[in-house]
Amino acid sequence: MYKKAERLAKAIHLIAPAFAEAPSLRNRIDAIAVGLVDAAILPPSAARTALSRELLTLSSVLAIARTGSLLSPMNADLITRETHFLLQEVAAYEEPRLALDDAPTLADIAKQTSKKKVQEAAPEARSVAARPQPQAATKEAVPAKGHLKDRREAILSFISTKQESNIKDISRMVRGVSEKTVQRELAALVSEGVLAKKGERRWSTYSIL
Repeated sequence: MYKKAERLAKAIHLIAPAFAEAPSLRNRIDAIAVGLVDAAILPPSAARTALSRELLTLSSVLAIARTGSLLSPMNADLITRETHFLLQEVAAYEEPRLALDDAPTLADIAKQTSKKKVQEAAPEARSVAARPQPQAATKEAVPAKGHLKDRREAILSFISTKQESNIKDISRMVRGVSEKTVQRELAALVSEGVLAKKGERRWSTYSIL
């Protein structure tokens, strides 16, 4: 864009003598030639506005010069065409944009860690599943210590990022377990002196001690 503005400024300088009988137009055409170069070196957003202003002014001055027979039709048409081409390019120019991936949230990291551990534990789980299993004494099986540790770490990590968290928010973050299970974990952490509980029932909130 700068090179095209510079080339157009040179062409304007070459036809400047044709305005000798119109000093005001001569001064204006000289100012436009310098203004085009100055505008082209500005930052892209400012250059678009400045170049558009100079090019529209140039187009008007050329129309006046042609009407007053100061320029030959050939020279007037040539520079007018170049002016319109550059004006169209300026109007269509868009600044390049950088597309940045969203930074992962704590919940995303917790999900990825949990998924990785599940995949690593899959061969062992299949081996255990092949063995005869005793009937469960209760309706809900007690989770393995590793899973319990991961679940508690996920709960504590989530709460540590906020001043206070309620059961609903924590349950949405800890996937694969029921809200009642999360509630039991929270009660255990409170009894162990890790968390502080405020409020009752659905209005209860938890924070790190």
